[in-house]
Amino acid sequence: MQITLDIPDQFGIDFSPTELAKQIKLYAALTMYKAGHLSAGAACEFAGIDRFSFIMACQKHQITMIDYEPGELADELGLLKEVC
Repeated sequence: MQITLDIPDQFGIDFSPTELAKQIKLYAALTMYKAGHLSAGAACEFAGIDRFSFIMACQKHQITMIDYEPGELADELGLLKEVC
């Protein structure tokens, strides 16, 4: 799928058109991942980057990769202790 965007020149000053397109795809992938619309793997594929780069981008933009509900982590650790 191809999408065309009209972006005023003043918003692409620091980037070449190719680099701006990469940044827009990354930000879209991060936003969709954060909203729960994409898995981490799908977001990596969408943005065209490897998992390590995606994790670093999440960290840079303060997006949590592991999001446990209160008590959920304790439950998981308890199950792990029972198995070991």
